[in-house]
Amino acid sequence: MSPYRYVAYIDESGDPGLKRVKPVDENGSSEWLIVSAIVVRAQNEAGCDTLVREIAAQFKNFQSNQLHFAKMNEAKRLHSCELLAKFPCRIFIVASNKKNMKGWRNKFAELRSLDTNWFYCWLTRILLERVTHWVEERSIHDFQTPEKLKLVFSNRGGLSYSQMKTYFDWLRMKSSAGNLFLPLGDLRWSVMSRELVEIAPSFERGGLQLADIAASAFFKACDKFDTGACDPRFAKALKPRVASILDDEGFRTYSGYGLKLMPSFKMANLLPEQKEIFEYFGYPRQWWDPTPSNPGAASPASNC
Repeated sequence: MSPYRYVAYIDESGDPGLKRVKPVDENGSSEWLIVSAIVVRAQNEAGCDTLVREIAAQFKNFQSNQLHFAKMNEAKRLHSCELLAKFPCRIFIVASNKKNMKGWRNKFAELRSLDTNWFYCWLTRILLERVTHWVEERSIHDFQTPEKLKLVFSNRGGLSYSQMKTYFDWLRMKSSAGNLFLPLGDLRWSVMSRELVEIAPSFERGGLQLADIAASAFFKACDKFDTGACDPRFAKALKPRVASILDDEGFRTYSGYGLKLMPSFKMANLLPEQKEIFEYFGYPRQWWDPTPSNPGAASPASNC
């Protein structure tokens, strides 16, 4: 029997640079860093590769060994997102608008091995609060017990296997001591295992290429300084697979859960065209409080 029931493929769009940030600095790093997760049941791992081949088969003269959203034209981007929206998975997005992070000092100073990757790790932690909540709730519903989750990270961010394991060990230590330094939630450690963490090239894993599609679709929806005008069509097409919960009144909600904006909707100071995708998913209200004691943190609305 497999040691895990679920897999999360994690990729990003944009870059984590904070020294100079657009549009504050004309030649700065990207205004946004988007981190995404595609969560599937273990039995659907091979299905990720099949879907990538199905998407590629629709493109004439496809020469690459992997899909790159950034290299697709508009029609191919939309078609790829429409096919992903039919696939049995759940999509999670953390979108960080970095303007207010410009020049931010490294809060992971005690983890010296993570000096160059702390910001990516921090966003990943926020992403995994939601992913592990979903997996724990879903597996208890389906299997009557929390089941393990395998994490597969794209290696393009420059993060090493040992760095990520060090980071998770540090988080778990802080969690056990009740000393997480941010007033956020916590990971659901019942579904986590440090032995179930992998870093792989995107071309080796179809799931990572699907995560690239998701991250890039949301990047294109809110970015206007690196990729041209904002275009939310691709991210909107993914809505059927963006993770949601049911609120106390039984309404399906996405904001703060399947799509998490950092900082708050008000503090991000977005342009009207940048706001569109977040408003489409329920902002400015943020519906999910990740703290374990919150009685309103309802179970996920549907399975993958």
